Amino acid sequence: MKEIDVSRFEKKIILRHIEEKDFNDIINLSKLCFPNMEPWRREELKSHISIFPEGQFCVEYDGQIIGSCSSLIINFDEYDDQHTWDEITDQGYITNHDPDGYNLYGIEVMVHPDFRRMKIGRRLYEARKDLCREKNLKSIIIGGRIPNYYKYADKISPREYVDQVTMHNIYDPVLTFQVINGFSLKRVNANYLTDDKASMKYATLMEWNNIDYQPSTPKRRFKTSFPVRITTIQYEMKKIASFDDFAVQCEYYADVAASYQSDFAVFPEIFTLQLLSFLPEKSPSQAIRRLTEFTEEYIALFTTLAVRYNVNIIGGSHYVEEEGKIYNISYLFRRDGTIEKQYKLHITPNERLFWGISGGDEVKVFDTDCGKIAIQICYDIEFPELARIATDKGANIIFSPFCTDDRQGYLRVRYCAQARAVENQVYTVISGTVGNLSDVANMDIQYAQSGIFTPSDFTFPRDGIVGECSPNIETVVVGDVDLEILRRHRRSGSVNQLRDRRDDIYHVVYKQ
Repeated sequence: MKEIDVSRFEKKIILRHIEEKDFNDIINLSKLCFPNMEPWRREELKSHISIFPEGQFCVEYDGQIIGSCSSLIINFDEYDDQHTWDEITDQGYITNHDPDGYNLYGIEVMVHPDFRRMKIGRRLYEARKDLCREKNLKSIIIGGRIPNYYKYADKISPREYVDQVTMHNIYDPVLTFQVINGFSLKRVNANYLTDDKASMKYATLMEWNNIDYQPSTPKRRFKTSFPVRITTIQYEMKKIASFDDFAVQCEYYADVAASYQSDFAVFPEIFTLQLLSFLPEKSPSQAIRRLTEFTEEYIALFTTLAVRYNVNIIGGSHYVEEEGKIYNISYLFRRDGTIEKQYKLHITPNERLFWGISGGDEVKVFDTDCGKIAIQICYDIEFPELARIATDKGANIIFSPFCTDDRQGYLRVRYCAQARAVENQVYTVISGTVGNLSDVANMDIQYAQSGIFTPSDFTFPRDGIVGECSPNIETVVVGDVDLEILRRHRRSGSVNQLRDRRDDIYHVVYKQ
């Protein structure tokens, strides 16, 4: 019997970098793997291999492309935790790839359905891990789909679903695979991929840490700058005849902020009390309940303004009735149309006596397209623990809408806002009301000087003031703060209040 030519039976499997000749196959593969989602485009793939060819892998089996993956290098600290796929990939073109970054970010893995029992996905993941070690990167981060979640969406939340998959009580073809491959869960992101209906737009932010990482000569850690423009509004409380009059005044300021290309517009605390100037109710407690009837109109107005003028709006604050109680609530109206809210936690004796206001019980920090922010309404900025908690949660800017009737009250807010900026190495912003409402009980006079404040060090303005309004007139102040300068200051400032805290002898405990 003559020798068998085994080469006749060979089917070669090759893992290699993607080349331009592979584009059509990869586009067809993306249509097959994600039939209800937007496939890759040639210009995107060409951008990938032009910018970061080492990060683009494919698996070829017997001459056919049966798997691929794409990635880029970033400094993950420069991105919002609740980022989207479009943000992290620069709309799919990875032009934000940073060769001096610390993290490999995986943006896509595909395996042909007919070859999913051949460990193709594992080969691609191992190639990424090898690249991570070769580049001496800290970790691999991925935003993973959860394509089986739609089957459970009417029964459990995304987080509960992820927990069940992690405990192997539910099988998910993507998340289960990632867990098996050593990735750990960091968080669940909403609206990650807008066309991923199977995952209900959710994704899991997962990380694999490179235990072989060795710190070496420092790389460029930071962006050159990360400017954020803020318009803080010194709003005049004057008599109006209708909600439409109020809307006109608010839209004017949204337009002003937009004309200066601001990222944030900040309105004052309880400026919606202006609406009481055309209502006949004179009893303070009853008037406040009448005011709460405008809540939906107020929210609809400011959501529209934020989207129309492309500016994130700190909507001052407004009294809202919930389950029989009245709360002082500040809303964040993002320019993408989403809304968050922060309850005032500490209620002044005046608010309690005249209006029967109740306090909230949670310190929140909000993700925005300009990093993490917090809102601490008026009296709350006078309690240093709250700012420390918000800073520990990641806030870089603390907004404080306020309403004070005299100079002493205003100075309490101002001095405390400036102190919080120094203590926590954050930016603080205050926005107050001026003018008077002679027909509204407990709102007779106003005193304010709105401003934008910084820590006190060489890298910031000499007096720690970016800008401030002239006192007691209706106006605005516009100023830029730089989150990159703030980050550098936290690392190498003349003093470092965050790093030098004596946690061995004291700490702040947040009772969630």
